[in-house]
Amino acid sequence: MPSVIPARAVVCLGLTQLVSWGVSFYLISNFGPAMQAELGWGVAQIYGGFSLAIVVMAAASPMAGRAIDRWGGERVMSAGSVLVALGCALLAMAHAALPYYAAWVVLGVGMRLTLYDAAFATLARIGGPQARRAMSQITLFGGLASTVMWPVGQLLAQWLGWRGAVALYAIFALGTIPLFMTLPKSRYHASEQAGGPAGACRAPHSARETRIAGALYAVVTMLVSFLAAGNAAHLIGILDGLGLTASVAVSMAAVWGVGQVSARLGEIAFGSRLHPTALNLVASIILPASFAIGLAALWHPAAAAVYAFLYGASNGLLTITRGSLPLVLFDSRSYGAVVGALLVPSFLLTAVAPIAYAYVLQQHGAAAVLAGSASLGVAVLGASMVIRLRYGKEQGALG
Repeated sequence: MPSVIPARAVVCLGLTQLVSWGVSFYLISNFGPAMQAELGWGVAQIYGGFSLAIVVMAAASPMAGRAIDRWGGERVMSAGSVLVALGCALLAMAHAALPYYAAWVVLGVGMRLTLYDAAFATLARIGGPQARRAMSQITLFGGLASTVMWPVGQLLAQWLGWRGAVALYAIFALGTIPLFMTLPKSRYHASEQAGGPAGACRAPHSARETRIAGALYAVVTMLVSFLAAGNAAHLIGILDGLGLTASVAVSMAAVWGVGQVSARLGEIAFGSRLHPTALNLVASIILPASFAIGLAALWHPAAAAVYAFLYGASNGLLTITRGSLPLVLFDSRSYGAVVGALLVPSFLLTAVAPIAYAYVLQQHGAAAVLAGSASLGVAVLGASMVIRLRYGKEQGALG
């Protein structure tokens, strides 16, 4: 069955993800140290702004999902870009705590309306169960955000200072609006024909099964998001703590993006052969293994590159299944509202990740960070195994 989502829309939405992730979520990892140096604040104060933004994302999540279900992504995500631009502008002008945190509040709403979860809901609204491939494709673009925007941000900061760089980020955010406006305004309507895309499974049959599926999905997304937020904010610091020089640490951090893109290319090429629950399980197996390999960098520095690549690959695949699992666990017609509600605990736990990682890194070192991350990865693996065993073999129409 041909896709109902035009290729042009996938490319345009993908480009928005590359820019939006770079100018919002990855902003603190690029400029956090420079902000701390100029403002004279502690780590908790600086990264607390980002944590506040994540809490705001949690509060806005149900509303964002319902808004996309009702009005479509072209409107809602465009509004999000305006908010991201406003947040960047406010941040560039902030010299005191109140305007600094106010900027992060605005950025939090903007991020929830522009990043993957909003994009996935937009694609589900347009393509229904057929949106899985498009979801994979846009994450290919988003996976380049760290690889592209970290070096770009550093160059801009050297040229204009961190404030000038963040001000330019506001312009970059506004530049995504024409891309959002190319998205189809139509809504997917399921045919009367039973069945769905190849490899789809039925949604849970009972209210009890729906609650179990929702709880398992929430656990996976919650822990994966916590790991992603903590590692995104402190990856260079972790690598530095493993004994790498600053320049090598930055280069190794870029390998994370390469791992994400490589895994997503593989998923686009071969992933359609795997049920989403199987793909989720494969990615969950790689997750704790990557952190265990990272510990070996204490003795063999080359292991740091393997760790960064494998973690990037796992995170890249889990980002895809974050969007595709609900297509087989729940009714795609209410995708935005259901997933928006289930992601609230994910955002709340993620909010403490940058501060928690900073504390553990400073007090106990990079090895403790990696060991703790591996433990959380094992918990993700356990939940993913239950999802696979419970829902991976049910075939048929989405319920």
